[in-house]
Amino acid sequence: MADMTSSKAIGDRRSQTITVPPKKGPRFWLIFASMCTCLFLSALELASVSTALPTIANDLHASQYTWVGTAYALASTAFLPMSGGLAQTFGRRPAILLTIVLFAIGSCICGAANSMNILIIGRTIQGLGGGGIQSLTGIILADLVTLQERGLYSGLYGVTWCLAASIGPVVGGVLATKGQWRWLFYLNLPISLIACMSVILLLDLPIPPGNYRDKLMRMDWIGNFLVITSTTASTIGLTWGGVNYPWNSNTIVFPLVLGILGLGLFIGYESTLAKYPLVPFSILKNVTSISGYIQTFCCFVIVYAVVYYFPVYFQACKGTSASLSGVYLLTIATLAPAAVLSGLSVKTSGRYRPQTWVAWSLTGIALGVMSKIHANEPLGTSFGSLALLGWGIGMLAATSMYPIQAPLPVTQNAPSLAFMWFLRSFAAVWGITIGTTVLQNELAKRLPASFVQSVPQGTAIMYALIPELSALPPQTLAEVRVAFADSLAVLWRVLAGVCGVGLLASLLMKGIPLHDMVDEEWAFKVKKFEQDIENIDPTMTMIDIAPTTRDEEKELADDAKVKG
Repeated sequence: MADMTSSKAIGDRRSQTITVPPKKGPRFWLIFASMCTCLFLSALELASVSTALPTIANDLHASQYTWVGTAYALASTAFLPMSGGLAQTFGRRPAILLTIVLFAIGSCICGAANSMNILIIGRTIQGLGGGGIQSLTGIILADLVTLQERGLYSGLYGVTWCLAASIGPVVGGVLATKGQWRWLFYLNLPISLIACMSVILLLDLPIPPGNYRDKLMRMDWIGNFLVITSTTASTIGLTWGGVNYPWNSNTIVFPLVLGILGLGLFIGYESTLAKYPLVPFSILKNVTSISGYIQTFCCFVIVYAVVYYFPVYFQACKGTSASLSGVYLLTIATLAPAAVLSGLSVKTSGRYRPQTWVAWSLTGIALGVMSKIHANEPLGTSFGSLALLGWGIGMLAATSMYPIQAPLPVTQNAPSLAFMWFLRSFAAVWGITIGTTVLQNELAKRLPASFVQSVPQGTAIMYALIPELSALPPQTLAEVRVAFADSLAVLWRVLAGVCGVGLLASLLMKGIPLHDMVDEEWAFKVKKFEQDIENIDPTMTMIDIAPTTRDEEKELADDAKVKG
């Protein structure tokens, strides 16, 4: 019933909509290319750090390596709900320019870092920019194309992400092997400049009226404070639990409880008291959207955990270099064709549930195979499981937005997508920290006692010691490699359980028709762009809204004369 109500809301007169031209002119493709450049920038950094992290931790003589990944994920998570509000209040172009600049500043700090604390500060600023880039590119795409046709373009986004994710581990590994890991961050600067210039020159989208003071007053600062503090507390508890402190200690229990209560308070505040909510409660009033959000979270817990920790298997168990482990990880690149083909199948059939169920099944099978990989397993098994996992994840990444947005009016594109990206990023926090917790706790039980005692900080520093494992005596090295393989197998089984939750959630969604409209407030510029192109087909654009004022009637009449 709630799904029917949400679908009916699409026809609400307040959600002024227009149909989008079936053809896309040069201006559209240039805008799309600029968004792909921004997305490439964010994805490249996210993928490249994982293979270089052991070398970075060893070079900086630090054990708190987990915060290099966690700080990025935490900052992007905290900023994501605000990114949707910034886009609605200040406009798309100012918001995405801000995120690119933040990303560039964070990259400079990381490249110049001489301690782990400075590196973590830089990664935090990078996370603010990277999370905003991912969210805003999705929002802008929703402004330009309908949900019905978005599968193809989301698939191309997936190809962009996959290209960056494929290149990233190799670039990170090569630079780490050569002792030049700082260039891993400095290389972001020219790409950031290109992204900024393309946005300034091409992304001519509307800017909402009003002065900056009024716009700042419309930001949900209380909601932002609640989501930032609660996600930070949750992350601290997850990161330290079982590693720095026992799970039942007050140091762990207090931040976890505080984080859970804070997130509950955030949801309650947004649904009742917030005047300009970051997350309108209306997007969570139907079971299909809720199912889509749960699937999104589970999918990306798996993605980030695998991307961060499968290189550990290659480096610790197979003795490969950081660069070669990045090359091996390229087998997960099957997610790119999977995303494109899945998006095209949704566009052709108008259905998204069958693809989703197949995707969850493939993901579960791949994780099951991974959980059986031992230290002496042939590399072909690893490659095959990663390729299969990439196919399942690619399909999920392309289809998870459909159950989220199909029941909602198009005027809720920005908040619904910002919340989707919030969950993706929050999933990164859980994926990385759960992976760290499982790996550290299992290593503490499985590593030879004599070896653990020889390491001053025990298993807390094992990740940083991976580059030095080859110097161990053969017998000890064999035992250490078995310990790593068996510990990682436990992690893959945990992720298989997460996959099961996602599959069960997918059974709850309904097959709702995909709408063919976009929000007129942002889409009318698309028509203007096309009119800038010579020899435009005058029948391309058709207004599909009911005028409510004489000015609007006159504007539509004038527009019709031009087309006639």
